[in-house]
Amino acid sequence: MSDSPSKALLPDGLRDALPPDAAHEAAIVERFLQIIGSRGYDRVDPPLVEFEDSLLEGAGQGVALATFRLMDPVSQRMMGVRADMTPQVARIAATRLRKAQRPLRLAYAGPVLRVRGDQLRPERQFFEVGVELIGTDRAEADTEIISLAADALMAVGVKDLSVDINLPTLTPLVFQATGMDAEAVEKSRLALDRKDAAGVSALGGNAARILGGLLAAAGPMDEALADLAAIDLPDTAREECRRLETVARQVAAATPGLTVTIDPIENRGFEYHTGLSFTLFAKGVRGSLGRGGRYLAGGAGEPAIGFTLFLDSIARAVPAPAAVQKIYLPFGTSGEAGRRLREAGWTTVAGLEPEDDEERAARQLGCTDILRDGETVSLSQNRA
Repeated sequence: MSDSPSKALLPDGLRDALPPDAAHEAAIVERFLQIIGSRGYDRVDPPLVEFEDSLLEGAGQGVALATFRLMDPVSQRMMGVRADMTPQVARIAATRLRKAQRPLRLAYAGPVLRVRGDQLRPERQFFEVGVELIGTDRAEADTEIISLAADALMAVGVKDLSVDINLPTLTPLVFQATGMDAEAVEKSRLALDRKDAAGVSALGGNAARILGGLLAAAGPMDEALADLAAIDLPDTAREECRRLETVARQVAAATPGLTVTIDPIENRGFEYHTGLSFTLFAKGVRGSLGRGGRYLAGGAGEPAIGFTLFLDSIARAVPAPAAVQKIYLPFGTSGEAGRRLREAGWTTVAGLEPEDDEERAARQLGCTDILRDGETVSLSQNRA
């Protein structure tokens, strides 16, 4: 067998999860699913690959450019490797669970693969954990979803957590109400995406005044809401802002310790969202921990909201667990002795052949203790 270093080379954005990181990440996923399940969300498990026409329907259109395609040699139809699990869960709700009682609460966990990463998330394969709440458009559902995401993250040990709440549908309402033409809309989008106040001001007229106000109304919840209230918005946009305020204040009250910020014009990454959206961050951690928002599920366009958490980012935000206490069982140790130790909470590592220096073998295998004459002996007390 070749041991060439090239055998370990992986494509950009992909990685091997090694000990102890793999176990650390698996424990986080298990804890997430326990918390989510305790709030009434039932797990579904869609396939990694689907036919392209179903995978990229509806909400799936937002990740079409990130989706790997391949030909199914059996059916001769094009398939896609999922780049996001939300569209798959929406499909399940609209088809196999179409007769289930609404609101429908579903949870999921699994890997996704994307054509390319970006500056904040260079990873192309990562693990998602998330939920979808389908069949209601009430503000209380928005509050439940954001609070659940925050509660789950804090429960696994994330510190200094914040949520940035956005309204990606707000600027299109302003464009429409102010009668902007296509060219002006494109200029506005570019300026807003770049947070370019001078570019927005150069638009002139009522649109520049409103969009400039929205651009400035970003920051801590109370200040941002006060700034939004002072803007003379069209009626449709004002109604959206009232809902944002209701949800933001409910989330802040329901989740002590969570920092709530607002950026009403942020829309990057929310391509298929149809209303209030949000992103979760932790101080000092690269990239977002997760994001979510409102969308329409399935061909019938059911109102839905959900979130997706990104395991790789979360693992960087959660303190590594304490080292596992492993005990070495010298060759010939009875199975019953090992069973008693495991029942007592030990992790056992069995010697598979006689060793001249059993303590050295135990240390090489990462053990902290050794079984000696039926007693557990700490290797730190017997270091030569």
